[in-house]
Formats: sequence, C-alpha cells, structure tokens
Amino acid sequence: MNTSEPSHFMDGHEALTQPKRWDMEAHSRSVQLIDEDGKFNSETLKSFTKTIQLNQCNSSYAVVSIMGPQSSGKSTLLNHLFGTKFQEMDASEGRSQTTKGIWMAKAVDIDPLTLIVDVEGNDGVERGEDDTKFEAQSALFVLAISDVVIINMWCHDVGREKAANRALLKITFQEMMRILTPRKATLMFVLRDKTKSPLDTLKAKLIRDVEKIWGSIWKPPAHVKTQLHEIFNIEVVALSNYEDKPENFKEEVDCLKRKFFRSTTPGGLAGDRSGAVPGSGFSINAEKLWQLIRQDQNLDLPSLKIMVSTHRCKQIAAKEFSSFDESKEWLQIRENIRTGLLSGSGKVLDALFDKTFER
Repeated sequence: MNTSEPSHFMDGHEALTQPKRWDMEAHSRSVQLIDEDGKFNSETLKSFTKTIQLNQCNSSYAVVSIMGPQSSGKSTLLNHLFGTKFQEMDASEGRSQTTKGIWMAKAVDIDPLTLIVDVEGNDGVERGEDDTKFEAQSALFVLAISDVVIINMWCHDVGREKAANRALLKITFQEMMRILTPRKATLMFVLRDKTKSPLDTLKAKLIRDVEKIWGSIWKPPAHVKTQLHEIFNIEVVALSNYEDKPENFKEEVDCLKRKFFRSTTPGGLAGDRSGAVPGSGFSINAEKLWQLIRQDQNLDLPSLKIMVSTHRCKQIAAKEFSSFDESKEWLQIRENIRTGLLSGSGKVLDALFDKTFER
C-alpha cells in the first residue's frame, strides 16, 4: 500500500478516508463497520465484501462475533484465533477503551470464509453507567447477523452475582427475544485466565447461572416456556492467562481454532444454515438491520428479509436486462430491423428470452 496516500483499510482502528488499493496483508485488516456514534459505514462494508469476494458465497460463509467487558482481551483473542489485526490494548497505559464501535475483518486460513466482528466492550467508564443504549443495540445487531457469538469473560466471574458479564448476558438474551431468527446460533463462553477448577465444574456452574438469567427475562407469550438450548447451542472453553502462560494460551487457542474449520457443515458451530443470508445480500441486510435498530422500531426480521430479497432481485433483473440489451443476438436483430430483414428473428428472440428469464 502506498503509505503517502490515506487508506480506507488500515491496521488497527484508525480513521477511515477514501478507499485505496489493498496490499498483500489486506485480508487480515479490520474495517470499522459502525462507528462509536452509531454511523453505519456503508461504502466501507461494500468495498470490504467485494475485496474478500463475499458476493461469490451463497450461504457457505460464517459470521463470528465477540462480546464482553471492556479490556477483557477480546481483540487479542480474535487476533490469535483468526489471524486478524484488530487493535489491542496497551497494558502499560492502564485499562481503557480500545475498540470503539463495531469492527470487522476476515479470518485468515479458515475454511469456510469467516467474517469476524469485534464489538466495543460493555461496562466501560467512557460511556457512563447510564448509557447502555449502544450496548443493547450492538448486542441485538451482532445476534441477528452472527452464527457464533463469543462471550469473553473472566474465569473468576463464574458464579458471581455482580459480575460484569451478567448485565451483558441479560441484555443479550433480552434482545434475542426480539428477533428469534430461524437459525439456531452458537453461544460460546470463553473463560479467560483459567484457574485449577476443573472445566466440567465451571461449565456446570456457568450453565446454571446462564439458565437463571434466561429464566429472569421477559418473553413473549409464545415463548414463555422456550428453553435456552432451543435458541442457542452452548459451548464453554477455558484459556490460560495470555501474559503469565503465553505458551499454554497459544496451544489452547490453536485447539479452539480447529472448531471453526468446516463450521457450516451439519454439526459444525455454524451448521444451521436455515434462514442464512446469501453473501451477495450481506451488506444490504446488515445496513437495513442497523437502520431499524437505530430507529428503535419493533423489529420484523422476516419483513427485513423480504426487503433484502426484493433489493437483490432488482439488482439481478437489472444485470440480466443489461446483458440481454448488449447480447450479439439482440444487436443483430436490431440491425435486421433497421435494414428490414426480419426472417427468423422470432425464433432467435424466443431462445434469447428463455435464456434470460432462466438466469
């Protein structure tokens, strides 16, 4: 990349300007999907999806997002797990907000194509304790677009009534009840800085806590008896401290990474493809969804999907009409009309129409 020119896709979470060409490391770079003020960067997403060729995917791609308390190592985990380049916190400067808004990157060396979403941490002093609106909107957004949602939390918070992740989980579940997409997502709890407590013990305690939170939230009449496992597949993973035991951490992350290979196959983390948005519709779906969330309307995702389908059908129809209008057969018929020689044109037109409508 020419460093003398401003870049649209930059290392870390730097300012966005006009799109420029990508260098060899472009696929691991992150782009800001939604800024800290809630602005959706539409052109950024379109350029990004075009570069990574998402439009060529049908539903054979996965979206993995991460949520959790501020300064809990979310970006660090994503970078080690997926080879991304999200900006990480500098511990020497103290704990503070690093990720602002919502960022996206493409996982490196993961099959299928996997989009990684890094979400601004919750419970940060920067927004203040009363400003939870963006947290709720972000939670709803990533739940609606993701196949796998990683909840990053401290191992020692398991079982604590006042732990920061409880508020996040309550927001997550409450917002989930507003969308209830047909696709069953995976909720993956990653317990950081694991202790000597056996994982099975931690997992059992965590699931009890999670089910307690699930039972406490409001649900529409049709889902009063809906169980958590009907909405989410639950995974629990524990990782060593990144700074104290770096080798253990990297080995455990490598093991975790294998779970994301072939994730869209039956039984995989993103194996439920019912209702998945084709890659060609991802950008418009994400933008329309965020618009609805920001307007605080009662969401109707089936209607949103109809809107996306209509938009894509118009795009396809326009493309095919243009192809028809520029085809050699049609240009020849137009020439024949100009010269008055129309013999056999009807059969040619019939075949051309059939081909166009079939496409």
